[in-house]
Amino acid sequence: MRNNTILLLTAVAMLAFGCAGCNKKTQEASLTITPEAGTSYKQGQPVSVKLSYPADTKPDSIVYLVDSTRFASKKDSSAVSLKTDSMRLGPRVITAKIYQGGKSQDASTNIVLLAPKAPELYTYKIEKTYPHDTSSYTEGLLYQDGYLYESTGQPGHSKLLKVNLETGKAVMQAKLDSQYFGEGSAIIGNKILMLTWKDPKVELVYDKNTFKLLSTAPNNVGVEGWGMTNDGTKLYMDDSTNRIWFLNKDTYQQIGFVDVYDDQKGIDSINELEYVDGKIYANVYTTDIIVVIDPKTGVVLQKIDMKNLYPENQRPEGFDEGNNVLNGIAWDAKGKRMFVTGKKWPHLYQVKFVKK
Repeated sequence: MRNNTILLLTAVAMLAFGCAGCNKKTQEASLTITPEAGTSYKQGQPVSVKLSYPADTKPDSIVYLVDSTRFASKKDSSAVSLKTDSMRLGPRVITAKIYQGGKSQDASTNIVLLAPKAPELYTYKIEKTYPHDTSSYTEGLLYQDGYLYESTGQPGHSKLLKVNLETGKAVMQAKLDSQYFGEGSAIIGNKILMLTWKDPKVELVYDKNTFKLLSTAPNNVGVEGWGMTNDGTKLYMDDSTNRIWFLNKDTYQQIGFVDVYDDQKGIDSINELEYVDGKIYANVYTTDIIVVIDPKTGVVLQKIDMKNLYPENQRPEGFDEGNNVLNGIAWDAKGKRMFVTGKKWPHLYQVKFVKK
């Protein structure tokens, strides 16, 4: 009988403990927050945020945070407004912390912040055509002091080239070790920084005047090494996603980033980059589109349709359409000329962008 009594008391205690745990879970689950997770908003559009909780809850305070930064507080369940004018684009996490009797509970949701308006649509006009080496799998393209500087890819064929614009011939080159798949590049003073894709993913630094390899270091920024440009004060690098990283121009270390969005979605596969008068021009890999990006916000300001720049009916039999795509943007800042080309294309085009 005694043993039965002990078993009964133990069962009651376990049940009570279990119910207490259930009550706690039920109380936590009863906190709900709006807007619904994944809801999209345009930058500048206010977001109404509201925490709901049981009627018998009397909060001491409710604190609202976006990405861990406090933006409002309340003592009741009325909605608060989140201003998005100066917020970065992309996913943002909203959290409400409710405090009562020295304890707190959290409820979180997330939104996706898009560009405030649709990008302007542009097309192009060809002003002049130059020869381009069909063995060059173009990854990076630059223009300075009357020459093109081109970085090319593919293992065993990756090179850094100094090219005569008129003839398309290299006047100086540095071949990368066969383990490297060359990617984008940028000129910083008297040096050229060149990226490699992955396995290994490194930064190669060359003397601009001699093409002597000065240093090699791991590239620990981003998923992969893709495109690169600079504005004279910092470097911009992309990595196969819709993110553009900011790098210190002297140490090449990460100092920030923006995510690239238009008014509908994130623009993935941002590739070759060129900084022009406060904006970044970027190829969208495997497409005929160049996007113009505000580097401060990630907003796509313009989309340029480059379709038929190199017409399909002019391409040789067996041309690898899937790999030999539009890629390469170079800006002549002094002459105000824009050059574009593609991987293993026979031509480099001087173009003017015109609004549709």
